[in-house]
Amino acid sequence: MNRRTGVVFYRLRRRRLAMAFLSAALWIGASARAHAGLIITPAFDSTITSDPNKAAIEGVINQAIGVYETHFTDPIIVSIDFAEMTSGLGQSSYTVYKISYQQFINQLVADAKTSDDATALAHLPKGANNPVNNSTSINVKPANARAIGISLGGGFDGTVKLNTHITDIGSPGTSGQYSLSAVAEHEIDEVLGLGSDAGGTGFFTDPTPEDLFRYTLGPGGVRSYTNTGDNAYFSIDGGTTDLARFNQGNNAGGDYGDWWSNNGGGNPGTNPPARVQDAFAYPNRHPVLGVELRALDVIGYNFVPEPGSVTLLILGLACFALRFASKR
Repeated sequence: MNRRTGVVFYRLRRRRLAMAFLSAALWIGASARAHAGLIITPAFDSTITSDPNKAAIEGVINQAIGVYETHFTDPIIVSIDFAEMTSGLGQSSYTVYKISYQQFINQLVADAKTSDDATALAHLPKGANNPVNNSTSINVKPANARAIGISLGGGFDGTVKLNTHITDIGSPGTSGQYSLSAVAEHEIDEVLGLGSDAGGTGFFTDPTPEDLFRYTLGPGGVRSYTNTGDNAYFSIDGGTTDLARFNQGNNAGGDYGDWWSNNGGGNPGTNPPARVQDAFAYPNRHPVLGVELRALDVIGYNFVPEPGSVTLLILGLACFALRFASKR
């Protein structure tokens, strides 16, 4: 082969490699955009559809739904009925089913996909008894069960009610103190599976999936399944790292699966900052989903990276391909 032929062959091979990189970038982009992911189907009650500001209210709810559909790849449909209410801030209702812990943990192991899943499962027993109260059962909501391949119930997975008379986007004349998006996300989290049975009796003696990650602060990984005191934290690594403090004890009246929020006074400062799943919202704050996404991940949903990270990877591969092809 003469020198000129060798150069032509090298350039041809370079362009083929560049096209391969570009094809990979486009494939990653298409996969990121079209992954078989979670779909949340909203139904809007007449209290919303008759509201003069229904378009704005429904728009915020749909935008909140989009966050979950972007972040989770579970190929399931979750149906939620949304309605307005005139007292409180927000509430959710759903059916809870009691299943065997063995069935739940088997499915959770089979469904594991993320690094947080691996960390969480390393601290969960794989036998018949749950590690919280040592019973053979666990209480699960239908959407959460379906995310790990267990079919329970039918109809709506839950109902979410929102007081649009005090939210920033809301009914005419709203006082506007609270974030409608954050309130909607708080309640959607609970329909999807977040929540605690700490301190429960009867049917609710058994734990929820989130209760599997409830620990006291300090070495030794001591599990906490009480609604008294103020020493319970969400941890996926056996209690070594606390990701959020659970609401209980002095925060009477709030849900025990929510985060601690200044003894009912909200989080006016930065330590901790306002979070979506705080037991008590603080006016004029607009928290976004954070640790809640990790909590949903470890109870059975499949988390995907921020779209921005994928976009940067796509652009990087594409730029590399074009530069590689342009070299002489």
